[in-house]
Amino acid sequence: MNAMAFAESAAVVSEKTFDEYHLYTLERPATLKDREKKQVEFVRATGVKSEELCIYDGTAMSEMQWRPMDPNFRRINEEFGTQSNTKVTVFRQFRNTKENGLGIPLPKGRLRFYRSNGTQLEFIGENSIDHTPSDELVKIKTGDSFDLVGERKRVSFKVDQANHWADESFEISLRNRKKESVSIRVVEHLYRWSNWEITKKSDDFTKLDSDKIEFLIPVKAGEERKVTYTVHYSW
Repeated sequence: MNAMAFAESAAVVSEKTFDEYHLYTLERPATLKDREKKQVEFVRATGVKSEELCIYDGTAMSEMQWRPMDPNFRRINEEFGTQSNTKVTVFRQFRNTKENGLGIPLPKGRLRFYRSNGTQLEFIGENSIDHTPSDELVKIKTGDSFDLVGERKRVSFKVDQANHWADESFEISLRNRKKESVSIRVVEHLYRWSNWEITKKSDDFTKLDSDKIEFLIPVKAGEERKVTYTVHYSW
């Protein structure tokens, strides 16, 4: 179902709370032919303020793949974690508040984004959301950027098993082929061991959790930026 479309219109369903559930009632009949499936639009909103996030997570391996691995293998294997992808992913996030033109419990379903090009609304992406209470932050992936490219490579690795440490260095290249500047969030996973320290870095970073950091890198139109860092693991 369409959870939301960003265009001018009144709500097409009414909503009320019942126990631990939310009940949605269509304001007009919906006719289904035999064996037919039909999408029903629930909510439209216009003027919703959202933020575009461009995220480069260059590790071509999910957390579900590397966490179950033998810890000693992760610490000392030279090739571990060197696979890379080039896609910069685009996310949209917004607050589900009355002040932002929303503020109602959003049902699980497909959410579509439209943006005005000056004369008409253009479709810019869609994805599914889970049931989302009012006043919560909504963040969804809308696709991969066509004009932003990332490249991640490991440039050095040294391990000393006798003294229980390893050093690893990476270089991340970011290329902006757009006509305007963008900020790219570079996410790096420090997956070799839980005890780590960044000993060298080209840019400041934010620690997202116990094994994840993020660099926020502004990249001008037509520019290429490089981010480098070295992490020291000990165990």
